[in-house]
Amino acid sequence: MNIAVYCGASVGENAVYAESAVQLGEWLASSGHSLVYGGGKVGLMGIVSNTVLNAGGKVYGVMPQFLVDREIAHDKLTELVITKDMHERKRKMMQLANAYIALPGGPGTLEEISEVVSWGRVGEHQNPCIFFNVGGYYDFVQMFYNKMVEDGFLTAEDLANILFSDDFAEIEAFMANYKAASVRQY
Repeated sequence: MNIAVYCGASVGENAVYAESAVQLGEWLASSGHSLVYGGGKVGLMGIVSNTVLNAGGKVYGVMPQFLVDREIAHDKLTELVITKDMHERKRKMMQLANAYIALPGGPGTLEEISEVVSWGRVGEHQNPCIFFNVGGYYDFVQMFYNKMVEDGFLTAEDLANILFSDDFAEIEAFMANYKAASVRQY
């Protein structure tokens, strides 16, 4: 399975974030999953990609040309897809992946995983979305999604198709048993 991982181009202030990137990379490789990610060699992106590569796994990077020009592209990937801009990058990552996982990261990480959640609701994909909630990093996002259900902006069925977890057995079971919600109708 190809799994898109969204994560920071920084490592963050808490060592648990880098440790979780290593653990996720090890799990991906040992489970036979391929990594699809932003293509960078820095931050959590570099850690997770290097971990998968060092374990003999496949890693597909997707990066817009302007970031390649800044010399942050990883040069040892299975394949690097170069796009014209961030919009094309996000669509390509979504198309290449069968599931989406967000490690901790900044506004870009949050925006990307939120977009795949949103696009799934309108039928652009039928794949599981997972917030890797290491150290409670995504607790407030989970509370906000619960508030959306409470206030009628998200269905309970849609929320059930989003997982907040840092447990690999739970993540694997969620992906294996995933049933896409019906496409939102108006």
